Amino acid sequence: MMGKRIQLLILILGFTTITQAQVYKDPKAPIQARVKDLLSRMTIEEKIGQMTASDLDKPLNGDIAYGVCASPFLSVGDVAKQSIAAKKEVREKSRLGIPPIQIGECLHGQLAAGATIFPQAINQGCTFNPALIQQMGSVIAYEASSSGVDQALSPLFDLIRDPRYGRVEECYSEDPYLVTAMGTAFVRGMQGEAAQSRVGIGKDKVMCTAKHFAAYSITTAGINLSPAEIGERELRSMILPPFKAAVQQANIYSVMPAYNEIDGVPAHANSFLLNHILRKEWGFTGYVFSDYDGLIMLNTFHKVAKDKETAAMVGLKAGVDLESPQPDVYPKLIELVKSGAIKESLIDTAVARILTAKFKAGLFEKATPDTLQLKARVHTPQHIALSQQIAEESIILLKNNKQLLPLNINNIKLLAVIGPNANQVQYGDYSPTRDNLSGTTVLAGIKELVGNKIKLNYAKGCDLMANDKSGFDEAMNAANNSDAVVVVLGTTSVVFQGVGWNGHLPANEPKDPFTCGEGYDVTDINPQGVQRELLQALYKTGKPVILVLVNGRPWSIAWEKENIPAILEAWYPGEKGGTAIANILFGKVNPSGRLNVSIPQSTGHIPVYYNMANTNKGFYHNPGTPDKPGQDYVFSSTAPLFPFGFGLSYTTFDYSNMKVSAEQFSINDKVEVSVDVKNSGTVVGKEVVQMYLGNKVNSVSTPVMALKGFDKISLQPGETKTVKFTVSPDDIAIWNTEMKHVTEPGTFDIMIARSAEDVVLKKTVEFK
Repeated sequence: MMGKRIQLLILILGFTTITQAQVYKDPKAPIQARVKDLLSRMTIEEKIGQMTASDLDKPLNGDIAYGVCASPFLSVGDVAKQSIAAKKEVREKSRLGIPPIQIGECLHGQLAAGATIFPQAINQGCTFNPALIQQMGSVIAYEASSSGVDQALSPLFDLIRDPRYGRVEECYSEDPYLVTAMGTAFVRGMQGEAAQSRVGIGKDKVMCTAKHFAAYSITTAGINLSPAEIGERELRSMILPPFKAAVQQANIYSVMPAYNEIDGVPAHANSFLLNHILRKEWGFTGYVFSDYDGLIMLNTFHKVAKDKETAAMVGLKAGVDLESPQPDVYPKLIELVKSGAIKESLIDTAVARILTAKFKAGLFEKATPDTLQLKARVHTPQHIALSQQIAEESIILLKNNKQLLPLNINNIKLLAVIGPNANQVQYGDYSPTRDNLSGTTVLAGIKELVGNKIKLNYAKGCDLMANDKSGFDEAMNAANNSDAVVVVLGTTSVVFQGVGWNGHLPANEPKDPFTCGEGYDVTDINPQGVQRELLQALYKTGKPVILVLVNGRPWSIAWEKENIPAILEAWYPGEKGGTAIANILFGKVNPSGRLNVSIPQSTGHIPVYYNMANTNKGFYHNPGTPDKPGQDYVFSSTAPLFPFGFGLSYTTFDYSNMKVSAEQFSINDKVEVSVDVKNSGTVVGKEVVQMYLGNKVNSVSTPVMALKGFDKISLQPGETKTVKFTVSPDDIAIWNTEMKHVTEPGTFDIMIARSAEDVVLKKTVEFK
């Protein structure tokens, strides 16, 4: 009898074990139950493995799986092959078969040769078209997931604050409202709508990472990784709102701390940011992904940890769940747990967050990439056309004296195309290449458009950086023998084709040194090398000159604004940038981009952004000039060269009939705002209607004006549309002297504007 009981008990225990073993592998089981079951089976070594990262070709440490594996900077096909091999190896050789999260850089397209290259993030912000950016995000996710990518290390929710900073090009705007709109649109495109992504990541979608948390771009002297000199009120008012929206509105899955420090506390050691604000105040349930080497920098760079063990404890307690890019610090946690220096419950919390993301993303059930489908899914004609549309909507017409643009194809026989970026693609950083075979240059775009109707005289003129002027004569000759001159100047940024920052370039890459992008900051935002001298020489020919800027940061172009009759700011417009620029030059497309950043008069004017407090504008309001010194700046005004929101069109727009639904409202009310906009010109065009709020007296100093609504509309000649906005009490809320978020009584202006310096209609409303 006793033997039968023992046999029965063994059968029951065996059945229980089998049943339990199936829980974390059961896609129908609740995610919380799957996490709990899997976590209970893991050794401390396996748990720490999930908190560390490696490359896709090294998915295992012995028989222990890494939590994350990074895609190589190779071709889409090679990434897919490595993905298949890595995930197969983990399933077959690791004890628990926990798949790694395959990460990939996707700032403006998957960072892999063969993927569609979209315009850089700074371009995306200038479209003022979140729907277009959401569509782009969906396409990038579709392409990236085709080669196995599960999570994108994008987008950036940093604000542009200093043009000297090399990563300006990776940012959407200087304005938190615009950053929020663009960044959350990108996330919804990549992950799916929040209602769906809260349940799980759908087919052809990928998880996103919000970075860099926080105040990373508020650099000291424009230097990357330098401390952010910022108080808590400004942090909460200006810097954190886009991240909060990413968490609460877009349901972003991961957050990456910044490399910088605030008031002496590095972001990777900042429990106030990562635990108190991110998790406690905002309810973030995803996981925190360290920036590359962010944890070891606590020891080697910030000097707040004496060794790797201390860095591991500091990072874990601060709320960093996963170390990247290589397991250098967090493996020290194994002995720290065994010695009792760290509680294993802290490890379990971090691992549970990572496993939750994996289960919600369906990684345990997800099929490996189908390499036979790559050609049909990646770099399709539809995706390329979308890249071109984004470029066309991002390019800004800064100046157009006497309607020099658009050029009339029938009135020009000879056109000079000159400059170091005229026959060179430039995509910006986090791109796989600068090889002209990958896209369309400005010269090629113009050739494609004009065919044999116009003869093109091309000359490079000079390099981007060198002081060599030997090409000036050829450029002058080309200009003198032409009816008009298109001059394409700019910068080049770091590329990552298999090499990262190590400086080695493939054979077909240009040899110009990097002057923009991550790690490439400058002390002077004037045009580099002898580019301005080339432009000045061409200007002296007396020919009509059109300046096209293909660059990654705002340049101080005061001389150019004063002298050159037509200027286009194209930033880094993606693989179809040359086609887009040509279409705008010849009027096939009406420019509709608007500046997402204020352009300073000079380096000495930095920082200059529109949403400053009144005290930033100077006190004496007696601007001087070199000929007539004044006050505030003795030799200059404090104004920007070009303001935020600015951009010209080939048509004109009239604003009228502004209405507000109420002149008074309270905490439970909203004010509806409407305005009529008419295309009063002769060609179809898109206008960005902007609504600002400001001129309110509060208990703390606040910006004179702040963008709180915009709409990009298309109008036929003579057509009128009514644009509507909503103002809520939260739109005028502040962080008061007690650091509470409140809406104080008082009056404020609702302003309808073409730019931050061109308010066309205004109504005053009272909050009671």
